[in-house]
Amino acid sequence: MAIQVLKPKFHVEECLEGIRECLEKGWTGMGFKTVEMEEEWKKYTGHKYAYYLNSNTVGLHLAVKILKMNNGWANGDEIISTPVTFVSTNLAIAYENMKPVFADVDDYLCMDPVDIEKKITSKTRAVIFVGYGGRVGQLDKVIEICKKHNLKLILDAAHMSGTKVNGVCPGTWDGIDVTVYSFQAVKNLATGDSGMICWADEKSAEMTRMLAWCGINKDTYARSNKGTYAWKYDVDYIGYKYNGNAIMAAIALTQLKYLDEENARRRQIVKMYDEGFKNNPKIKIVPAPHADECSYHLYELIVPNREDLLNKLSDDGINCGVHYRDNTEYSVFAFGDGQAPKAREVSQHLITMPLHMWLTDDDVKTIIEKVNQYV
Repeated sequence: MAIQVLKPKFHVEECLEGIRECLEKGWTGMGFKTVEMEEEWKKYTGHKYAYYLNSNTVGLHLAVKILKMNNGWANGDEIISTPVTFVSTNLAIAYENMKPVFADVDDYLCMDPVDIEKKITSKTRAVIFVGYGGRVGQLDKVIEICKKHNLKLILDAAHMSGTKVNGVCPGTWDGIDVTVYSFQAVKNLATGDSGMICWADEKSAEMTRMLAWCGINKDTYARSNKGTYAWKYDVDYIGYKYNGNAIMAAIALTQLKYLDEENARRRQIVKMYDEGFKNNPKIKIVPAPHADECSYHLYELIVPNREDLLNKLSDDGINCGVHYRDNTEYSVFAFGDGQAPKAREVSQHLITMPLHMWLTDDDVKTIIEKVNQYV
């Protein structure tokens, strides 16, 4: 059977127990399990506030929207972001009629603090930092820059479930205004699709609960309690249907129990890869700071001829991938072409190696042998 590039491991029987509880209670929507997941995520990460969403993408949109509302930002104002990310990172900026400005990447494939500072203008309002592949990059330096220039900082932690630095989740660091996680189908903490948004301040957290539930100021779970006028609510904002549901939360609660254990296995596989590729002069390994606590959602190599390698490995039953295209290659962000030359060059040579719980040590050794044979 072919080796897949990404393949989630679900703890099926436990997940089904959680789902069964939702079905038996007749509560599959918002509330109940979503509230439980929020509380468990706060315990696990140390965030003060957490709201369960239907995806990371909607969380990024809410992050930009609420910061724009609370700070009086105008259409056309700028947010500095990265071109090497899934497109939703930058769509979140465009949703609010703001303009992404693309900073280049460093050797970790995270945003280069030096280039961020070069891109700041009188219209710059925020930075979106992507913890690429689970790496923390130079986030500490980016925080310093944002404080220096009075910029808001959004952490796109789609890949960072379980990443820590000295035992602390980076999303909780002082200077980060909001952190958004992904529990999408192939992420380290996999569900069908869902996410979590974690604000540093209570006002924004409360606004999120309303905006994510059509602007309504009292959710269905709160209204289900008995009492006079418990059914009555107001609509304070023009909101969206962005909330998560109990079925996905039931899966997430089970997956969370195994997150640290499975991330530890990911790090074992990464060490095998690093050791296996380190002496090949044609291969460049993408490093990670604080590697002993990185979640390693992705493991990528920089190779001379990616397409040739992809085809040869596929013929051997090893399916690798490409994450991601430089976003300025897409027509909607073509205006940013040339803003991040290193990102453009690197993105054309990146190949994603298989990295998941179903890999055996023998699988990893085979992958290493074949890659070194072809590169």
